[in-house]
Amino acid sequence: MTAADGFSWRKIAVAAYGPTALASVGFGAVMPLVALSAIDRGANAGTAALITGLLGIGQLVADLPAGWVAERLGEKWSIVVACLVDVVMMGSVSFTHSLVHLAIATFVTGVTGAVFGLARQTYLTVAVPLRYRARALSSLGGVFRIGGLIGPLIGAAVVASAGLAKAYLFAASMSLLAAIVTISLPDLPGAANDALPAEGPGMFGVLRANLGILLTQGVGALVIMLTRSARQAIIPLWCDAHGIAPAATSLVYSLSMAFDVALFFFGGSLMDRFGRVWVAAPAMVVMGIGLALLPLTHDAGSIIAVACLLGLGNGISSGVVMTLGSDASPASGRTKFLAGWRLLADSGNALGPLAIAAVTTVATLGSAAVVLGAVSWVGAVWLLRWIPRRVPA
Repeated sequence: MTAADGFSWRKIAVAAYGPTALASVGFGAVMPLVALSAIDRGANAGTAALITGLLGIGQLVADLPAGWVAERLGEKWSIVVACLVDVVMMGSVSFTHSLVHLAIATFVTGVTGAVFGLARQTYLTVAVPLRYRARALSSLGGVFRIGGLIGPLIGAAVVASAGLAKAYLFAASMSLLAAIVTISLPDLPGAANDALPAEGPGMFGVLRANLGILLTQGVGALVIMLTRSARQAIIPLWCDAHGIAPAATSLVYSLSMAFDVALFFFGGSLMDRFGRVWVAAPAMVVMGIGLALLPLTHDAGSIIAVACLLGLGNGISSGVVMTLGSDASPASGRTKFLAGWRLLADSGNALGPLAIAAVTTVATLGSAAVVLGAVSWVGAVWLLRWIPRRVPA
């Protein structure tokens, strides 16, 4: 479909979303299996959880270096390299029984994920007109969510039919296919803007120049990601605390994810039409209500209802963190700024489960849900204060 201003979704759809869809399905297929693979290699539960956490640590460590990589290789070749490294890491896991190798592969997958995500965001920021930006980035978030929904189902089927190791081969094949698709595409419009001259502003110079944005809107993005990750962690824990079987817990989580997938484009349309804050702040209010209501649920039906409410808030805000970062990014040093922005967002993603652990150490899981609900409401007020009311000109 071509708009009146000449922009065509059809022309960028495969380039923007095809490799992301392929890589996300492969990623989604193996990420739920990392802990099981660690235990199969002799790890105890604590070590398995630590190895699973290396994915997020890899993303945090690589967020700023990813800006350097993306500037020098450009968006297209950054994705190709990230996918090919994933092919080596995931493929080798299927042929070894080493716990150390699994840990290294998980960490490196987090690193490549940081490069991949930054490259995608940078491209869409440059190539898509501002009036469609929120829809484009919400759709990118939606594609990641679809991979997270479909991937585990395919992974479960592969494990059931061929064994745990073959799921990693499937993930490697998806990354390889994503690299091939990316290589086969022509250089994308705006790609030249992704590779700035080496003598341009340095990473920390760009971040210092934009410190005000990072400490206001960037902190808001951190709270959004903290709330999202807390929601992902607390639902399975709450189900387990109420005696719900693992299979039923997966169903509860899948129903919540269905709302994520269903509402991403609608949320992007609202942001493009009315402004980012009118999606970001209400989404935080809704997720805060869901978290505050969670301690009142004691059976599968009520837990499902609250989980779906949390999915509603999360789904409608798909892409809002990337959109806010893209709106705030300067023309000079854009990739470096977005690397710093993603570092803040990924920090929030890591803090969510840690916040649950901290509160439950001194109180109860229900108290943790209420505290995080309050944090979400504070985040809504913060976003109302700092995010512009109108769509950027």
